[in-house]
Amino acid sequence: MLRIHFTGEDLGRIRIAPEPDPLWELLISLNRLRRRDAGVVYSSWLKDTLPRVPASTRLLTALAPPVGYSVDFLTPAVSGGVDDRIEALRSTPLRRVQMDLREFSRRNPTRRLPSWCRELAAGQASGLGRLADAAAGYFGAALAPYWDRIRAQVSRDRSRRSTTLAGGGWDTVLGSLHPSARWEYPVLRLDYPVDQDLHLGGRGLLLQPSFFCRRAPTAFADPTLPPVLVYPIEHQVDWVSPQAGSTGGRALAALVGPTRATLLHAVADGTATTGELARRAGTTAPNASRHIAALREAALLSSHRHRNATLHTLTELGLALLSGGNPLIMS
Repeated sequence: MLRIHFTGEDLGRIRIAPEPDPLWELLISLNRLRRRDAGVVYSSWLKDTLPRVPASTRLLTALAPPVGYSVDFLTPAVSGGVDDRIEALRSTPLRRVQMDLREFSRRNPTRRLPSWCRELAAGQASGLGRLADAAAGYFGAALAPYWDRIRAQVSRDRSRRSTTLAGGGWDTVLGSLHPSARWEYPVLRLDYPVDQDLHLGGRGLLLQPSFFCRRAPTAFADPTLPPVLVYPIEHQVDWVSPQAGSTGGRALAALVGPTRATLLHAVADGTATTGELARRAGTTAPNASRHIAALREAALLSSHRHRNATLHTLTELGLALLSGGNPLIMS
């Protein structure tokens, strides 16, 4: 579990990032590629991108395993576009590099760092230069062709969060960031792969919406770095192109069995808790919860925390599926 500890000053210094962060998206999309973790949302992107991934990407994956700790310096906390961030990576201070490499070895004792990492640890510019060039090459091949559409998806999420903020304040925003979010001032609790505490101490918090973040939110491992919480957005499943729908449509058709179809119709009656949906569908709460998790993974419904309850609503894809339209060809 991740516990983020706020002060009153921190609540006044929360920000929602206006754009996707290119290097966070680079890092997390690498995890999607290596784990073949596509689902309905990323399947077309994965199929199109895999043949184009440059060989130099192995320099990045050496420091960013698909599960577990990735070095913090791959996602420098700077503003600007992708070029600015890649130059910040190229200019990472030696102390930061050495600290993160030691942490990588400590947290991943069974993984051996490749020999070229000695150049990094020794402070040779060639080591960071190769890594920055690899980041630029991967971004150009895997993310740049889709970047405008990724930005549009993140912009939709930011607009939705801004509306939530205007209507309910930061309490409502923090409590609805993720289905696992539990907000009770002064602590925000979230599901996380490891047990970690982050004390903001008046520094505030940047909420970074992420296109490729899928399940649990993520953050820097080093609590002394500028506090950032990277959280998953809600997607439009047709984000790549109208032609992306063929495999997605078959996957959706296979997904919707009788119980899940009943739950989709039940949630179409209005936002509801798990217990309410179970009653509407005539099933038990644990059974409903399992099916809801599958529907959420297929992007047919979304879930968010509100006070002490988890509320479920239809996504645009779920609504299109119920209405009989083509759910993957939507504007």
